[in-house]
Amino acid sequence: MSRLSGLTSWNADWKGVKVLVVGLGVTGFSVADTLWELGCEAFVVTSRASDEHTAILDVIGIDYAIVPDETEMVRLAAEFAPDVIIVSPGVSPQHPIVSWAATESIPIWSDIELAWRVRDKVLTSEWILITGTNGKTTTTQLTAHVLATAGFRVAAVGNIGVPVLDAVRDPTGFEFLVVEISSFQLHWLPTVGEGALRPLVSACLNIAEDHLDWHGSAEAYRAAKGVVYHNTRKSVFYSRIDPVTEALVRDANVEEGCEAIGFGLVTPDTGELGTIDGILVDRAFVPDRRNNAQELTTVDHLVELGFATPHMILNILAASGMALSVGASAVDVATGLDSFELDHHRCEMVTENAGVTWIDDSKATNAHAANASLRAFPSLVWIVGGMFKGTQIDELVQAHQSRLRAVIAIGVDRDEPRRAMAAWAPDVPFIEIDADNVMDAAVSAAVLHASPGDTVLLAPAAASMDQFVDYADRGRQFQAAVRTHVGLTDE
Repeated sequence: MSRLSGLTSWNADWKGVKVLVVGLGVTGFSVADTLWELGCEAFVVTSRASDEHTAILDVIGIDYAIVPDETEMVRLAAEFAPDVIIVSPGVSPQHPIVSWAATESIPIWSDIELAWRVRDKVLTSEWILITGTNGKTTTTQLTAHVLATAGFRVAAVGNIGVPVLDAVRDPTGFEFLVVEISSFQLHWLPTVGEGALRPLVSACLNIAEDHLDWHGSAEAYRAAKGVVYHNTRKSVFYSRIDPVTEALVRDANVEEGCEAIGFGLVTPDTGELGTIDGILVDRAFVPDRRNNAQELTTVDHLVELGFATPHMILNILAASGMALSVGASAVDVATGLDSFELDHHRCEMVTENAGVTWIDDSKATNAHAANASLRAFPSLVWIVGGMFKGTQIDELVQAHQSRLRAVIAIGVDRDEPRRAMAAWAPDVPFIEIDADNVMDAAVSAAVLHASPGDTVLLAPAAASMDQFVDYADRGRQFQAAVRTHVGLTDE
């Protein structure tokens, strides 16, 4: 442990520190590359790796081993005898290397902790942390977009796809890093000590059961999410309509003077953001907020922008509040909204044809996200399925069964949707897709069951890796199949 003491700056003495890196995806590679710059002695163990990443490691001289067998990973780790282990976000707490590290009293860091420790390489940015079961990416992108509109140098990083370490090492430097942080990354973060983050602002947007297979229980998942609030210095944001997030704020050890700000689709109290008669308003960052509120935008205008679904309005309120809390204005919020574009595969309209609307929400990888989409449409043909990660969809089917015209199940394991439909919507047509070209067959089935006025919604409520590369691949294949079946040329 003494070898690691004081490693809280890029300019600290990192030379010769032995670091085992577990995983070589985008995040793991950013860790290895950073360690090389710091002069550490790094060794990477991974079950798979791209040719591009291994080629670069060969050039810069970092040793690595591609070993699918976890027992062999532990043997190599013991042989290397690291001072510290840095795990990629997907490495489970049940991984044998984690157990071995515990027996050997070897500390485990995440890429986020390493980035925090070396954040002063170019310019010490202020960090805004955003987590939640649903809406993280959109809220992270929108917060960064509003801050950029306000004239700040800002980067959206983290679980959004750009490693935090890449931004920390960017020679231009940033005033703010808006960090989307997953429960996996939060799990490994300390809340005290040298590696503990001290963000300026933090938010947990919502909590629903997810990743139970990884965390082991709903309680452990919630506890990991709650880490986002600890040590926050200025503002913590919680959902007025999600009591779990409010409870996490109450339990968090924030710094003195940090203010808790609620947001929700409700009339806001003093120090909150909400809605009044179709107007999104701020009562947290306006002068004399006890008696005044400032308008941010209207629901009617959000309809024009395509942002008027309830979950998107919640994302907008949260992002607006975080941007306002660090210096943006209400005008910046309104201007930023007008130029903001949603990420692909997030409630993205593919086309409307013969009275049927086709929506790609492949990013709805859990029941909470799918519920937000299902609520937005009155009459649905629902495409569902994939890897359910230990969760059930009974509540989804029960809540929306009256609006379901048909349910089409994809995924290798269709037991969960089959069971839930039999229990709660036995009279709704249920079609299982067992074909090589999954999306082509699913869309063909949807064409047969959709009538004018219906929405065909891809909101799988499950992860994608059983049949697709990722959720984006799933969405792209859906869009291509839709365009083929309705007679449009693929773009």
